Amino acid sequence: MKYRMLGKTGLMVSEIGFGGEWLQRHPEEESIQLVQYAHTQGINIIDCWMPDPKSRDIIGKGIAGCRDQWFVQGHIGSTWQNGQYVRTRDMRFVRPAFEDLLARIGGGYIDLGMIHYIDSQDDWDAAMGTDYIRYVHELRDKGIIRHIGISTHNPRIARMAVETGFIEMILFSVNPAFDTRPATEDMDSLFAGWEGKRPGGVDPERAALYRLCEEKDVGITVMKGFFGGRLLDAETSPFGVAFTPPQLIHYSLTRPAVASVLCGYDTMEQLTAALAYETASDEEKDFAPLLASTSLQARIGQCTYCGHCQPCPMNIDIAMVNKFYDLAAQQEHIPDSVRSHYEALRPTASACVGCRSCESRCPFGVGIHERMKKAAALFGV
Repeated sequence: MKYRMLGKTGLMVSEIGFGGEWLQRHPEEESIQLVQYAHTQGINIIDCWMPDPKSRDIIGKGIAGCRDQWFVQGHIGSTWQNGQYVRTRDMRFVRPAFEDLLARIGGGYIDLGMIHYIDSQDDWDAAMGTDYIRYVHELRDKGIIRHIGISTHNPRIARMAVETGFIEMILFSVNPAFDTRPATEDMDSLFAGWEGKRPGGVDPERAALYRLCEEKDVGITVMKGFFGGRLLDAETSPFGVAFTPPQLIHYSLTRPAVASVLCGYDTMEQLTAALAYETASDEEKDFAPLLASTSLQARIGQCTYCGHCQPCPMNIDIAMVNKFYDLAAQQEHIPDSVRSHYEALRPTASACVGCRSCESRCPFGVGIHERMKKAAALFGV
C-alpha cells in the first residue's frame, strides 16, 4: 500500500480507503472482519457518514485494538431520527448524534470532523455563522476532532470551503463522468442533453478546484469514484463502456490534491478488486484510451444507493428498494435471492405515497416515486 499526505492535515493516508456505507447490509461479525482485513492490507482511512448504530458499531469494533492506526472521517450533521437518516443543522439532533458517533468509534476523538454534505448555497448559508459551525469549531478547539473537513458534490461549494481557510480537507465526488459536467445544485440537469455527444474534457470549474486545493494544501478524499458501480458496467456507464476498479482509482489519484479514494465495498471480492490497484501494471491502470474513444450517453437519474434521500415518511429503505429493483430488472427472471431480500424489507415500495420529499434531497436527480411504482409492479408487493 502506498500512502499520501492529506493536505495541510499532515496525515499520511492510504491511497485506497474504505467507504463504510454498505457494512450494515451484512451480519455484524462478517462486516467487522472485512474492516479488520482491510487494515491488514494497509488501509488506514475510513469514512463514517452513516448515523445508524449498526454501521457505527461495526466500524468501532473493526478498528478496536488499533484505533490509533486508523484515520476516521466522522460526519457532523448526519443524524438518526426515528430509525432513519436525517441530515440537519439543528443542534438538538446534531450534538447527540455526534456524541453517539464518538462513543461507538472509540478513542475519545475523531480524526477528521466532517461538515456533513453541503451541496447548495442555501445549505451553506444555513450552516455557516450559526450554532452548528460554532459547535464544529468548539470540537476542534477541544481536540475532540483533530481536523475540520467537509463533504460536497458541488465544486462551487468546495471552492468556498477552501477559501474559508479553516477547512483542511474535502470529501468530494470524483470520477470521469462527473468531471465532464459543470457545477450545479440541480442534479436533474447533470447529464441532460448529452445523448450521444463526445465529452469535452474536464469541466474548467472542476479543474480549477483541483488546482486550488493543491495550491492551498487542502487535501481531497474521494467518494463516488465508481459512480455507485455504474462505471464498472457498460450497460450503466454514462460512457457506454466499462471501466475497471484500477482504472477508476488511477483516474482519481491523478487529480491534483487527491490523497485517497474511499471505495465503497461490503464484500471481500469488492475489496480485493480495489486492492488490485496496488499491483496493477501501467497498462492496466490506463483509463485514457476509454475516454478518448467513447461518447457520453444519457444516463440521467442514476441511483447510487447513497441514502441521502432519507428520511421517508413511510419508513421505506429507498436505497435498498432501488438496489434490488436494479438487480432484478437486469434479469429475465427475478433471482430467488433478490426476491427474498426485497420481500424481507418492511415496508416495501408499495407503501410509497408519492410525496416526493425524497426527490428534493437526492444528489443525483433520481425520479424516486416512479422507481417505487416500478419496483412494486415488478415484485408484486
